[in-house]
Amino acid sequence: MRRSSASRPPTPRASPAALAADVRAATRLDCSVGIGENKLQAKIATGFGKPAGVFRLTAATWFDVLGDRPPDAIWGIGAKTTAKLADLGIATVRELAAADPHRLAGVFGPTTGPWLVLLGRGRGEAEVDPTPYVPRSHGREVTFQRNITDWGRVRAEVTRLAAQVAGEVTERPVARVVVKVRYAPFVTVTHGVPLTGAIEAAALAALDLFEPGRPVRLLGVRAEFADVPE
Repeated sequence: MRRSSASRPPTPRASPAALAADVRAATRLDCSVGIGENKLQAKIATGFGKPAGVFRLTAATWFDVLGDRPPDAIWGIGAKTTAKLADLGIATVRELAAADPHRLAGVFGPTTGPWLVLLGRGRGEAEVDPTPYVPRSHGREVTFQRNITDWGRVRAEVTRLAAQVAGEVTERPVARVVVKVRYAPFVTVTHGVPLTGAIEAAALAALDLFEPGRPVRLLGVRAEFADVPE
């Protein structure tokens, strides 16, 4: 049996101008519309469409538009990362796209380094998921200006972070607690344990799985939720 038109969900307008008009009618606010082959391109394109315009950015036009701009022209790359890239002789999006992923992995880490190169090439997720976002975890981190080796201080900082996380996740059940330790200069290790009592106690139990004494640059505590939908 065919559904009546009244029961069908609304379909998005094909025309960017019509989409902007819909936003205007619903909110009385103007908006810019970005078009791209993936979410990254579309996000950046909205900036070029301002105010209240439409801009299209694709793989074919990526370097024409962004190639000579600094890396922080790309959404997701900030000033600090741009400064570190400049120290490596990478000053433009074009140079970032051509960079060696293994070289950047040695500076930014095995995940972030190659990911930055992909951003430089305009790569990103292609599909937009309309499902409301439900966080799978919640955590806190601290980076120290000077490395610490006193394991008593490490335990105190982990306890402090765990208490902060515990106070922020009171409305959702927690299944597991994960502690992250980044040893100097850039070696990151994580250990987690199931939550059977207090988050602070679980965090310290996870910390006991680490090697003490090595210089520590960063500490983090993360609570993973038990009610994450499939």
